[in-house]
Order: sequence, then structure tokens, then C-alpha cells
Amino acid sequence: MWATLLLPLNADDSIDFARLEAQAETLAGTELDGLYAHGTAGEFQTLTEDEFDRINGVLAGTGKSFQIGASHPSAQLQLDRVRRAATLEPGAIQVIVPDWLSLNDREVLDFLRRTAEVAGEVPLVLYNPPHAKTPVAPRLLASLAEAVPSLIGLKTAGGDAAWFEEATKSGLSIFVPGHFLASMSRLGAHGSYSNVAAMSPNGAVRTAHDLDVEWRISEFFGQHVVPLQKAGLSNPALDKFLAAVGGWADVGTRVRWPMTAATQAEVNAARPTARRLLPELFGDSW
Repeated sequence: MWATLLLPLNADDSIDFARLEAQAETLAGTELDGLYAHGTAGEFQTLTEDEFDRINGVLAGTGKSFQIGASHPSAQLQLDRVRRAATLEPGAIQVIVPDWLSLNDREVLDFLRRTAEVAGEVPLVLYNPPHAKTPVAPRLLASLAEAVPSLIGLKTAGGDAAWFEEATKSGLSIFVPGHFLASMSRLGAHGSYSNVAAMSPNGAVRTAHDLDVEWRISEFFGQHVVPLQKAGLSNPALDKFLAAVGGWADVGTRVRWPMTAATQAEVNAARPTARRLLPELFGDSW
């Protein structure tokens, strides 16, 4: 169970590094297996290179196992992020398939091979969410893993039993969203870069394989997250909404322009529901 750093933002959209460091310190004291930065929830596409490096320094200084997301829509800039991230010796570097234009299978393989060369001894995790411009089908995973030995994991939305049957042939560690981990671990998932940990880091760990809790998380999402999705809020906005509902850190709901944030009224409305449906996530669990 891994959790992401979320960006606490000032009114001018600058990062409040004091609040970020406090958040990282809190997460370092949890039962989580590790921390990462610069996934979708970390708003990686909005970062300057100086911000990217400074956040990495905060992450590497926690003393907890960590991974760095080096993702960028540009393959060239992504390679440069990989190069700099590798010097911090993270447990892995997460990358996306460059996503302005779709790539064919040969191009995906070439991208991962060159990225692995730049990463050196640091292994790679392929981040391929549903909104990726190039969906990497399960049939391709085995050939990618064979051709790029340092590719060790896949960050994905998962799928049904047939999807997992094909995907697990690759031998990669398959990480799925936290609100599906209990059910998908029975199909072959190995862990989660968890959105549930955004709401409650320790609670997400303690309930990771509890199907009953997963069903009640789904009920909570149906009441308070799905309406925000339908209103057009982005995944970063939704994860910050969950963190605000959990109240374990001063993250705030603000997301970088031009994305729209959840309101405090929406957070306040969701808190009683979360605590009624999901008492296991709160109390001493944050």
C-alpha cells in the first residue's frame, strides 16, 4: 500500500513547501509500505523542473521507501526527469507512455528500452491509467517485461478476471486503485498506489483486503465522489477532496489552474457520511 504526496497550494498556485514537508513527515510515520510523488494526483504535468526536483528532495528525506514519478507528456523531458530522479536511488521510477500522440507497440517498446537505459540500476513502473493516450493492452505486457528486464510493475485501473489472467502472464507487479484492491487482489493484483490512502493512510493499510469495507467505500464514492466526477472535477481534485474529508493533513482542496476544486461545503457534507459508513478508516487510523 503506497500513498502519494499531494500538493498544498497557496492562493497564487505556488506550492506551500512547509505544508508539504509536514504532510511528508506525517506519512513517514504511518503503516504505509511506501510513498511516491508525481502521479496524476500529484499534478505532475503542472510542475516546473525546479519544483519537481525540490519535491523529490522532500520525498527522499522522509526515511521511508519511496518511488518517483518522472512522467511528462514529452518523452524528451521525461527522460531528463528519469535521469535526475535516478540519482536519488528511489525504489522505482514511474513513467508514462508519452501522450500527445498515440504510439504503436514498437514505439512503446523503444520508449521503455531507452528509458530503462537512462534509469540505470533503478527499476521502472509503467503507469497506464484509463485516460492514457496509448492504452497498453495485457497482451503486450509480457513482451515488454521480457524485453525490458528492469520493468517490474504496472500501475493500472485493472480489469475483470480475463484481463488479470492475461496481464499476470507478464510477471509484473500489478498495482490497482485502492477502492478496488480487496476484490482485485483476489484476481491477481499485488498492491495499490491508493486513493483510499489519500483519505486515511493507516486505515487504507488496515482494511486493504476487506471486501465489506470496499463495498462501503463504493457506497461513499457513489454519494460524494461520483457527483463530483460528473460535474467535471479532475482526479487530483478528487484525491484532495478525499484528503480533506479525512482531515489527516493540511493539504487543502485547491488544484492548479485551470482545474476546478471541490468546495469546503462539499467536504463538510461528505465527512459525516464517511465516518458513518467507514469507521474503520478513522479514529487512530487517520
